Amino acid sequence: MRYGYWMPVFGGWLRNVDDEQMAPTWEYNKKLAERSEEIGFDLSLVAELNLNDIKGEEAPSLDAWSTAAAIMAVTKRLELMDAVRPTFHNPALLAKQAANIDHIGGPGRLSLNVVSSWWKDEATKYGVHFEQHDDRYARTAEWLEVVDSVWRKDHFTFEGKYYKVHDAVLQPKPCTRPRPVIYAGGESEAAKNLIAKTCDAYVMHGDPPERIREKIVDMSIRREKFGLGPMIYGVAGYSIVRNTEAEAKGELARITDVQQSKAGYHNYQQWLAGTQLEQRVSLEDYSVSNRGLRSGLIGTPAQVQDRVQQFESAGVNLLLLQCSPQLEEMERFADQVIRG
Repeated sequence: MRYGYWMPVFGGWLRNVDDEQMAPTWEYNKKLAERSEEIGFDLSLVAELNLNDIKGEEAPSLDAWSTAAAIMAVTKRLELMDAVRPTFHNPALLAKQAANIDHIGGPGRLSLNVVSSWWKDEATKYGVHFEQHDDRYARTAEWLEVVDSVWRKDHFTFEGKYYKVHDAVLQPKPCTRPRPVIYAGGESEAAKNLIAKTCDAYVMHGDPPERIREKIVDMSIRREKFGLGPMIYGVAGYSIVRNTEAEAKGELARITDVQQSKAGYHNYQQWLAGTQLEQRVSLEDYSVSNRGLRSGLIGTPAQVQDRVQQFESAGVNLLLLQCSPQLEEMERFADQVIRG
């Protein structure tokens, strides 16, 4: 099992808690990144949103790509899974930018998390065209073809519905071979088929191990139909590790109290309207992003270790943790779960 975490570029993950003591600043994220690789974490996912969908649109949110480039330069081994939304990035230019960051970090340290955008208001406010769900995935398919092709060869020409490039040359190529790993997530048929065909890894919202096992089996079958090899499988999870079950449940009650803050509720409703999920959402899903509480990484160190083993048995290669406050809770997780 590899251990990753979400970089807190939004200042936290809890919609009901305004101040999580993890400021959305370069200083905090730099400190977290440097410490995380010292205590055993392998990867950080740097999310990309120009507005803050958790703390409210007026709250600060760091840019993903400039943040990732800077973190790459001050860390030594941490993999940075940088989120990218095709509607916001020309594919050939993004491929150039990613190749440069790949050289800053060295082979194997940059990966992409390709996200087909869901937030209509954000796109409108930033002057970006917003398309319907399946159209976004059709765009993403073309986008991925251009990115992968200019990474691999020069004098590439492509003409599609969404993108056109002519005789494109990209040098230097990425130093990661055959290419940086491409992660993606999604639960619609359009998403799963595209990911199985064109990506290297499938990242999932939080769910219990038995449900994750079903998803991995499904994606493996899709992958085999395309004649492709095994994928990397990652799952999101919000961790609460305490000495006793009672302490863990007390913290769970605190973070799911919706009376504390309602700043992110409007954005959450837009996310629900803009996605196609396999399951209905609950109060806990609203309280913590990415359905993190469903993964069940809550309890004593022994209970959380047992849950991690269940995920590993289900076929999961990567756990993407969220916790609050991030630095202190990741220290606890590393000490009591990873090394414990």
